[in-house]
Amino acid sequence: MNSSRLVAAVSTVALTVSLAACSEQPTNTTEGNSPSSSTSSSTAPGADKLALANNISLTGAGATFPAPLYQKWFAEFNKKHPKVQINYQSVGSGAGVEQLIKGTVDFGASDVGMKEEEIKKVSKGIIMLPMTAGSIVMAYNLPGVDAEIKLPRAVYVDILLGKIKTWDDPKIVAANPGLKLPNTAITVVYRSDGSGTTAVFTKHLSTISPDWKTAVGDGKSVKWPVGVGAKGNEGVTAQIQQTPGAIGYIEYGYAKQNKIAFATLENKAGKYPKPSEESASKSLASVTLPENLKASVSDPEGDDSYPIVTYTWLLVYKQYADADKAKALEAVIEYGLTEGQKVSSEIGYVPLPSNVVEKVGAAAQTISPDYKTEVGGGTASPTPKPSK
Repeated sequence: MNSSRLVAAVSTVALTVSLAACSEQPTNTTEGNSPSSSTSSSTAPGADKLALANNISLTGAGATFPAPLYQKWFAEFNKKHPKVQINYQSVGSGAGVEQLIKGTVDFGASDVGMKEEEIKKVSKGIIMLPMTAGSIVMAYNLPGVDAEIKLPRAVYVDILLGKIKTWDDPKIVAANPGLKLPNTAITVVYRSDGSGTTAVFTKHLSTISPDWKTAVGDGKSVKWPVGVGAKGNEGVTAQIQQTPGAIGYIEYGYAKQNKIAFATLENKAGKYPKPSEESASKSLASVTLPENLKASVSDPEGDDSYPIVTYTWLLVYKQYADADKAKALEAVIEYGLTEGQKVSSEIGYVPLPSNVVEKVGAAAQTISPDYKTEVGGGTASPTPKPSK
């Protein structure tokens, strides 16, 4: 199979539970939330209280980082609630935010919180909901090398700047005594699309390296000094797999599912914690989530903290013209915060801490006045909306 066909095949993870979806124009709705009464469910959170008379289609687009997890959540939710059909297109954080602003989707997804200037473009308002978290790893393809490769901070920055060109460079060899590394050229693979993963990764690089900050900087799209581009976490994964000597940044879950090797990176404390749900969780514990639920983890403290970790957000409107659509979306979010968290670690994601779940549940509670979000031990108290 040639390169373009392989990337296209991998990229078909578009997370389509159903292809039916429609956009809507904003209208004024009641902003307060008076949850309706409900009975408890024995099958899934919200099973008895959703009670939809008609089929509902929800369409979303955005980050590829959480795509495998969202695919699992949406498929399982659809099994429990066949009237709710969810179509999520894994197109990258940048494209997801653009479609949300244009009003062509019911929800978006991004690995970075929306900027204030972006939020101001949305007349219906925006709620940012962190739904899970994960690590970004530097995956590589080096035939004949079975042991894990350690990369000091200065070394992986120099690889990405194009200053280190082969795998047997003295700086890589010095960090991996006893490991025979080949004289293979290094091919850097990066995201060609506007990407929250790129924003998080380059923010980390800018934080730890003045050279990177000056020469490249950070953002959803940057001008890479060297390498080849590929679309989405899926595309970067495929490009690395088919290119001996390649190295690139992808979400830990993709590396885990595709059984692709990844480097152990030096953290702020000078240690080399392996990428895992546990080391990512310790990184998140070093940051307090603010009231707007937007936080970055650019270079976490702690011996056991993995250095590149991020929350990833669902982006929803504050107002929906279709009351049933708002109700269904809130139920989907409740599922992700409850049953969905139980399967996160199975595919390489980090379950949210209970206090974060409570905060997110409270924010989601304002989406529909006809639905009562229940997380943890009870109902999430709605976060008061700011006065206009």
